[in-house]
Amino acid sequence: MARPKTAAASLLSLSALPLALSQFVQGPANLTKTEGYYNLTVRYKEVASEICELTPGVKSYSGYVDVAPQQSVFWWFFEARNVDPEEAPLTVWINGGPGSSSMIGLFEEIGPCWISEEGAVEYNEFAWNNVSNMLFVDHPAQVGFSYSDPVPGYVDANMGNIIALPNATCPDYALDMGTCGTYSSPNVSNTANTTEGAAPSMWKTLQGFMGAFPEYSANGVHFATESYGGHYGPIFNEYFLTQNELIQEDKLPGAHEIDLQSVMIGNGWYDPRIQYQAFYWFTVSPGNTYDYRPYNSSVESMIYNALYGPGNCYDQSIDCNNRGENALCEVADTFCYNNVESVLGRYAGRSEYDIRELVPDPFPYGYWRDYLNSAKIQQALGAFVNYTGDGGSTVGSAFGNTGDDDRESGTVAASRSLADQGVYTVHFAGDSDFICNWAGIEVVMDHIDAPGYSEAGYVNISTSDAIVHGQVKQSDNVAFARIYESGHEVPFYQPLVALEMFERVVSGFDVATGERRVAKGEGFKTVGTPKSTYREGNATVQFEVVPEGSTYNTTTNEPDLPAGDGTEAAAKSKRGLSGRSTKMLSRRANQQVSRPVRLPRF
Repeated sequence: MARPKTAAASLLSLSALPLALSQFVQGPANLTKTEGYYNLTVRYKEVASEICELTPGVKSYSGYVDVAPQQSVFWWFFEARNVDPEEAPLTVWINGGPGSSSMIGLFEEIGPCWISEEGAVEYNEFAWNNVSNMLFVDHPAQVGFSYSDPVPGYVDANMGNIIALPNATCPDYALDMGTCGTYSSPNVSNTANTTEGAAPSMWKTLQGFMGAFPEYSANGVHFATESYGGHYGPIFNEYFLTQNELIQEDKLPGAHEIDLQSVMIGNGWYDPRIQYQAFYWFTVSPGNTYDYRPYNSSVESMIYNALYGPGNCYDQSIDCNNRGENALCEVADTFCYNNVESVLGRYAGRSEYDIRELVPDPFPYGYWRDYLNSAKIQQALGAFVNYTGDGGSTVGSAFGNTGDDDRESGTVAASRSLADQGVYTVHFAGDSDFICNWAGIEVVMDHIDAPGYSEAGYVNISTSDAIVHGQVKQSDNVAFARIYESGHEVPFYQPLVALEMFERVVSGFDVATGERRVAKGEGFKTVGTPKSTYREGNATVQFEVVPEGSTYNTTTNEPDLPAGDGTEAAAKSKRGLSGRSTKMLSRRANQQVSRPVRLPRF
């Protein structure tokens, strides 16, 4: 099936706003103010149904939790559709980055609606609020609609930075440079700059929301994230459990325990010492399951040396994690990105989020960004600032200055700790993603070393359409699923298996069948092959840039080209069918193209 016809905003410009939407935001005066748990101030309003959730009678709210004097975190909540909301669990979704807005997950993956090319709201039948209350959080402060101090300013189109202005007037130089509007003050001292440092404000956000709406979290809390969520998910949730212990000891007056039941992480970035190596594993040796090698032998050797040569990426990452110095980690991460990761874009012109696609990749669609920056929608949401995907790069810069991306940060031990404490932890990965590829995550899972996991085997995941969309390896309350024909954002490419997998997890059933209840220590294991060996081949690999306006067909796992885009022969050429060998394209694959801006692990 194809998604509604839309065109994508480039993933290189998550913080960019179109000049036509330049506007200064009048802060809303009609928000309801209440107090959440832990004496946190919550401001919110009910959102009209036509804004996103089109299901009659299903309520939606949006608002802010003031987690610190100059840090207000935006959230958008949707009641469950097919379950009584007061009987349904609460699922919290955050994107990664660091500094990526959770509106990405809402509008591109699991939220109640899509936004079409014409700006129309389209119903998403695979939304995760089919089975759970859903809370999308723009975290930390200065991400998306979250803010520190709202100030007049403009986004520098060249650098992506927010530049404050003295008043709400757009001077000529600002019009020439970027987009004027109201933004969060770009002060890195009013946001987080490490994974560990971001955990307390996330906990406070949940304390605020759950206290304001206790009826929506009375049946357990689940946490879902992706990409840099490989850092966020384990560290944040272990922090939540530690806070629970303090609450039990009456050391946090006014706080409320978070009844954490599951954590799901899609295409996560956990351990750079493993996952920088995985860029080589995925493209060179042993390679990917699409039988596609993007480089010639010279480039392959260059990457190998940049990775393993004395003092290069691997050694620098080890030093970073052994010594923990900010400057050392920042240099190591920059070196590894420039010389190992970004080579895919520079030499092969391939998307880091889906190796099957050339850049610019039109998937997933991005018209929702314009939608969120219309005055009507901002008023409907009670927004105080214009929407930016990553706070105009402020949060990304803050994390970059500490080298957080190159730190393991205890993610492996925290993942094991969650499982040991009985939390159902499910890691999954689309197998055409490069930036957080499944080859690396599979090794991370071995390092987590959950009880019985090494003895389990891969089995097919059964779904209601009777199509095998992937395999899973599971031992009791720990699972890893490989999802076929899917890029970085699994629910966009494979919405049905993503939804059914989610439904099984929040209900406490096994991922493969949804028929067996699972829990820590029960002795459940999937019995199958030690490795997932299915190979797709290069039938869906594109060898020409897919034109804007194409739609992604989740049945064929290929683009449907815009009407009138040429003959069937031309369409086959654009789709890069398997008859066209990768060897024929080896010269093109190694022509250096312009270096991309650093891409977020969103």
